[in-house]
Amino acid sequence: MSTVVPDRSQAGFQTVAQRRRATLDRSGVSGKRQMATQAPTVAFYGLLVVSALLVMFGLVMVLSASSVTMLHSGKSAFGIFYRQLAWAGIGTFLMWGAYSFPYQMLKKYARLIFLASFAAMFLPFVPGLGASVNGARAWVGDGAWRFQPSELLKLATLIYVARILSKNHRNMSDMSARLVKVAGVLVLAAGMCMFQKDLGSAIIFGAIVLSIAFVAGAPISRLLGAGLAGSFIVGIFVNMENYRRQRFTAFMDVEGNKGHWGYQVYQSMISIANGKFTGVGVGDGAGKWGYVPLAHTDFIFAIIAEELGFVGAISVIGLFFLFIVFGIQAALGARDAFGALLAGGVTAWFGVQAIVNIGGVTGAMPVTGLTLPFISYGGSSLLVTMAATGLLLNVARHMK
Repeated sequence: MSTVVPDRSQAGFQTVAQRRRATLDRSGVSGKRQMATQAPTVAFYGLLVVSALLVMFGLVMVLSASSVTMLHSGKSAFGIFYRQLAWAGIGTFLMWGAYSFPYQMLKKYARLIFLASFAAMFLPFVPGLGASVNGARAWVGDGAWRFQPSELLKLATLIYVARILSKNHRNMSDMSARLVKVAGVLVLAAGMCMFQKDLGSAIIFGAIVLSIAFVAGAPISRLLGAGLAGSFIVGIFVNMENYRRQRFTAFMDVEGNKGHWGYQVYQSMISIANGKFTGVGVGDGAGKWGYVPLAHTDFIFAIIAEELGFVGAISVIGLFFLFIVFGIQAALGARDAFGALLAGGVTAWFGVQAIVNIGGVTGAMPVTGLTLPFISYGGSSLLVTMAATGLLLNVARHMK
């Protein structure tokens, strides 16, 4: 008895590629998304290589900066490193997912993503669930596996603002109305961070929103006005409590405040000076032996400068500079306005956060408690950073 083999060329049978295309058609994406057919651009490879180098370098420095702390606590010297390695592994899958996902579909769910992320900002205030670190009530959970909802809100805000400003982007007549909506989003996001007493994250929200508005073509005068208004609000917030004002202004006189408010920065500057040109060698730094607080998180750049010297410090700064250059190229070459705003927002986010972190560690700016992207220890920071990088790679892969 012969077996009849169905003809898969008939209309009733579809290949995996055909089914995927049909799904995209039903979602309204495929008509808007122009799939790349040419080879990946220099910007794509540049972002991929630079982000990979930063993550791997961060793993090495987290191990070096945290090993002594872990040994003093009676635990394995590799404890923090293994956790960061696990976060990096999960982050790699998130990056791949964000890269593979049709990013235009995010426009449909942008508002829902923002509202869900904003709701998560209330979790740190739930008794028994939230945790305070350095005066900021911004974490969920306790111990080694804390999560910071504001990191997720950064990405959600970026996506939502990009969606608002990319709608009818060629028609500038309603720019004022769109900017009012964007201002409302910024007030909600940054205001919630201030409510948590997390000033650093509030500053990053301002940088993200203003940079996206700039890429969208908002008038410079309005952006300057918004920046001044934001600075005024930050000033009021800082001056509301004496300890906050002293901590924020300690960088102006590090020597005079080295015994208290400027202790972290003072010890950080000593470590940086010890590194000289080539450093004392990876693992041989003295700052992490209890002198530099938060050596594997906020102040990891001081350990880099001590153990790898000026060469290592300038190499890290150079990698971030290259990331910004390639990110700008991706934004300029994006196939649609939404992609351009996503790329511009991610690039500005990481660039500003790196500047603020390094500025605080070196005593050039106030200490805000922000991590160094890709490098500092922290699961929520690394996961969201890598997911956002995946979106940036997505835009860069499909450049014109």
